[in-house]
Amino acid sequence: MNLNLEKVNILDCTLRDGGYVNDFTFGKEVISGFLNKISKTNIECVELGFLKGDKVDEDKTFFPTMESIKNVLKGRKDEKIKYFVMYDTSSPLDLDKICKCDGTSADGVRVIFKNNKIGEGYIACKKFIELGYLVSANFVSTNVYSDEEFVRNIKRFNELDLFSMAIVDTFGSMKNDTFLHYIKVADENIRPDIALTYHGHNNLQQAYQNAISFVNLNLDRTIIIDASVFGMGRGAGNLNIELFAEYLNKTQNKKYHIVPMLEIMDEYLQHIYETRFWGYSLPLYISGTLNVHPNYAIYLAEKNTLTEKSLYEIMSNISDSDKLIYKKDTAEKYYLDYMNNYINDSEDIAKLEEKFKNKKALILAPGISINDKKDEITKLIEDKDIISVSVNFYNNNFKTDFIFSSNMRRYRSLDLEIKNFKKDNENLKVVLTSNMREAVNKNYNINFYSIAVESKDIVDNAGLMVMKLMQLIGVKEVMVAGMDGYSENNPYVYNDTSTQVDFSKVAGLRNELIRKEIKKLQKYINIKFVTKSLYE
Repeated sequence: MNLNLEKVNILDCTLRDGGYVNDFTFGKEVISGFLNKISKTNIECVELGFLKGDKVDEDKTFFPTMESIKNVLKGRKDEKIKYFVMYDTSSPLDLDKICKCDGTSADGVRVIFKNNKIGEGYIACKKFIELGYLVSANFVSTNVYSDEEFVRNIKRFNELDLFSMAIVDTFGSMKNDTFLHYIKVADENIRPDIALTYHGHNNLQQAYQNAISFVNLNLDRTIIIDASVFGMGRGAGNLNIELFAEYLNKTQNKKYHIVPMLEIMDEYLQHIYETRFWGYSLPLYISGTLNVHPNYAIYLAEKNTLTEKSLYEIMSNISDSDKLIYKKDTAEKYYLDYMNNYINDSEDIAKLEEKFKNKKALILAPGISINDKKDEITKLIEDKDIISVSVNFYNNNFKTDFIFSSNMRRYRSLDLEIKNFKKDNENLKVVLTSNMREAVNKNYNINFYSIAVESKDIVDNAGLMVMKLMQLIGVKEVMVAGMDGYSENNPYVYNDTSTQVDFSKVAGLRNELIRKEIKKLQKYINIKFVTKSLYE
């Protein structure tokens, strides 16, 4: 196929792969402005978004039909650029409803398929070719294929009049030697008139090196490298188009214009980056080294209860079959299995029962409201008939009798200070849950599952866990301070900076679930709120 492309080409995938960062909601004006500016860069190919969904939303880069793309390109389609849209065989549209290519919509389709959907991928590629589109067959997670499997499937797709075949490093786990091996296998077996594409992710910071190595092979075929402005992409992000374009200008005599890329970064992407960070992260590094779907790392890291060591241990235990296909329920199962870490806590439970016998309990959570009732809370702590428990934090302004923690990430900062706390409060005791494998300084150790909440969305909410512990050891009256509730408007609602977690996006759901759990507990315990709370 004569593509009229350069020997080395860049495909911009910001609006598609970058869309994972902001749920593909760039906004109509940004999409329009982006396309106007990217056309000034001399980039050869642009990916507009996904061909998926069932309704048109002008603010999103999801397109339910080829017709819906026409309005996006109307008046701004550059004849020097080939425009593509991605078709995912895991969430397919009815191919019989796809219109023929007439030059007013996308020029081509990039079909992605996992190795268990090769047949579906082949059928989709064939159909789009028959409709007149330039078609790329993209082998998702290419490095899961053995050489024999890869060659066999390349030869099968060679039967089609393809525009390109793509090596896709879905998990960002391909180190340079592995990447070059797959390039060699692909180049030796793909028909010479079919372009070879590389789509990388930056979990191991390999995308730039791999792309340079690809170019320097000087293959006797057209090659295409995917990149995005500012490296925008899920998790660790993608190859930075501005960096790679500059490299090609210097080494391949390319004439890419960098300034429009910088304008895109400044005008359209910077504000997204500030609120929804992408880039190098330890969780994504771990998923890359273990060849695990990056969404596991993202999901587990967002729990904000695990250290990097714990993340590594959990992802190391994910089975080979589960590694490749992310499911939220599967991730939650591995998380809960890890957190359970069953121990025999009967002796410690008995000691706590004796300690709290005939006593009331004060649970002190880290909400900012504790500052408003400092004097009242201090009097309660000093009351000999009340035993006080700080939840996942300790503040010298409130010298509680106990620290409770079920969160290793938060406890790690506490652990450094516990000796100092005990110098000032020699009676201070530490209660930890069994998932805290790395913790050393503790007086009582309680099974995580014994006091965990049934709802998976708040299974590890520490405030509720302490209430359930009080129920377990027979406490009948509990006072609660600082359990303010989550805010949709303010992501940071804690008094103690070490406990800051942004739950603003799920504030309503978490508040409702916690409220229901407290109502259940009130059948067994008299719960009184000392400070203002959304759970009263």
